[in-house]
Amino acid sequence: MQVLQNNMKYFSTSNNASKVDFKEATVNGQAPDKGLYFPEYIPQLPKEIIDNIDQYSNEDIALEVIRPYVGDTIPEEVLKKIVSETINFSIPLVAVTENISSLELYHGPTLAFKDIGARFMSRCLSYFVREENKKVTVLVATSGDTGGAVANGFYDVPNVDVIILYPSGKVSSVQEKQLTTLGKNIHALEIKGTFDDCQQMVKEAFMDDELTGKIFLTSANSINVARWLPQQFYYFFAYRQWADKKNPPVISVPSGNFGNICAGILAHASGLPVKHFIAACNANDVVPEFLRSNNYIPKKAVATISNAMDVGNPSNFVRIMEIFSGKTDELKNNLSGATVSDEETKTTIKMVFEEEGYLLDPHGAVGYFALNEYLRNHPNEKGLVVETAHPVKFYDVVEPVIGTKVSIPEIVEVQLKLRKKSVLMESDYESLKAFLLGR
Repeated sequence: MQVLQNNMKYFSTSNNASKVDFKEATVNGQAPDKGLYFPEYIPQLPKEIIDNIDQYSNEDIALEVIRPYVGDTIPEEVLKKIVSETINFSIPLVAVTENISSLELYHGPTLAFKDIGARFMSRCLSYFVREENKKVTVLVATSGDTGGAVANGFYDVPNVDVIILYPSGKVSSVQEKQLTTLGKNIHALEIKGTFDDCQQMVKEAFMDDELTGKIFLTSANSINVARWLPQQFYYFFAYRQWADKKNPPVISVPSGNFGNICAGILAHASGLPVKHFIAACNANDVVPEFLRSNNYIPKKAVATISNAMDVGNPSNFVRIMEIFSGKTDELKNNLSGATVSDEETKTTIKMVFEEEGYLLDPHGAVGYFALNEYLRNHPNEKGLVVETAHPVKFYDVVEPVIGTKVSIPEIVEVQLKLRKKSVLMESDYESLKAFLLGR
């Protein structure tokens, strides 16, 4: 097999840990100094590919994008297979109005954008641990879609156990079924708290030397480079389908933990033409508030109808600052923030459905509202919204707004009939530690 010759290194954003390669960064999940891994340089996609992107397949583009980040840790033929399996479903750019298009990322197995990152990471990790005698425990917190995507991506993978923490009563019924019904190596912990509580419990587990000395832990949240980096793919796929290459799109990204928009900004830094980014948030708007005031103040998450974005302290924003070398002015030239209420979200779902015949999920509606407002003030621009999940995942929110039933895909009909299997747990770390050590 041909092996790639370069070897990208990753440093910790806390700057107090040794550099590692892609394999170590993937297996470790988080740096030992509790920072996030970040590539030591941002590769530039060849201009010839950007200029002639219509002539390349999605597989060709994705391989070119990810190859420098993987380095020599995975043989070329294996990487090609991983990439092909990661993106083997439709990722269409659909026109909604004359000025707004929707990048539909919900045609994968769990009907959410996180399928791409989860599928890529699960296959990389499976390759990396194929000769390990010890079992790897993937520990992940979810505000909704991550859980189902990770559960599906890692289901029945040898030598890998998956523990998913999710906030009780704060994910949709479809999301809950997707992450609690698989069984086998997938285990769901229903936490009496918020997503931030779940995320904090996971972080404490990685910081617990006693626990990590007994259990081989890694993360499948977007803090893991193998979950985060492949999310660049669909931004390039969107540009491939963008009609007016001379006028790149404004891209509005529904944002919670900021891994998705961070991947888009990284793609832009790698050479992808983008006019501007909008971080579209619900009431959990720490980053939009920072862009308005220069004050970054994490706060306790509040529940909204766009629940996957209910994050009060987004982990990946530190990576966005790293891309811009901490230069706030440069960041603001490339990124705007928007705060969208639940009422504005519902109004947008109803308006777009009735006027355009297009059905948004609540997260996509947040992105659509923010983009529409931006374009009002920039009438010569056109843009796309990253539609992150199928509306059926939030039918209990969407149906009362549009006054009709959402058609249910066959895969969801099957899941809704399955029995939920979860362990109800208090939102304290000692309960999680006891569960992990007692297994």
